[in-house]
Amino acid sequence: MHAVALAKAWLVHLYTASGFVLAFLSAQAAVDHDFRTAFLYLAAQVFVDATDGVLARAVRVSDRLPWFSGAKLDDLVDYLTYVFVPALIVWRGLLVVDPWTNIVPSAMLLSSGYGFSHLKAKTSDHFFTGFPSYWNIVVLYLFMLQLSPDMNALILLGFAVMVFVPIRYIYPSRTTVWPLATNLLGAVWAAAVLVILWQYPQVSRGLVLASLAYPVYYFALSFVVHLRTPGRPEGLQPRTD
Repeated sequence: MHAVALAKAWLVHLYTASGFVLAFLSAQAAVDHDFRTAFLYLAAQVFVDATDGVLARAVRVSDRLPWFSGAKLDDLVDYLTYVFVPALIVWRGLLVVDPWTNIVPSAMLLSSGYGFSHLKAKTSDHFFTGFPSYWNIVVLYLFMLQLSPDMNALILLGFAVMVFVPIRYIYPSRTTVWPLATNLLGAVWAAAVLVILWQYPQVSRGLVLASLAYPVYYFALSFVVHLRTPGRPEGLQPRTD
């Protein structure tokens, strides 16, 4: 039974580590200008990221393998898939042009490097502090909306600044704030994103704009919760009414 428990724990870590392969495949597709495939690999990684924690808690990986840090493994994968590969897509997809070609991706990489290294980037009551480096989502929408390169640069630099602003953002898969509504809406949004990627390059602009309702909901809910809990970034159990 001990051997089986250890095997389950290692399989969960392997499941998390599959994100390294997905990051490589996504980067490879981006370099080849196959951006649809690149985003599909990133979407697969979002699914892995949303489910590996549940599996880890179910098989008690921290108890079975106390000397191996699943959290560090997860952070390494997340930085590659949420930050580095999206920055690569910004460069390779010409979302920004000179003089922003190197400045904007560098701002994404450096700001999120700070965010990932901050000891309170995730609070004990399941919030992110500062913009949680959802660059894969930001870049996807910029790619689909086909805004001007200067507008793209402005938006991306704005989010880079928001990494340093200590606003509390909800952690969708572990939130205690409207968890049912948040996750149900998140599932609908994920389905819409998959349809958008399936349609690419003949994307329904109406569907893209409609799908923005969930990111707007996410930011609005996060800002409301933050404003209702001023000056108490740690340990507060938010109201759920």
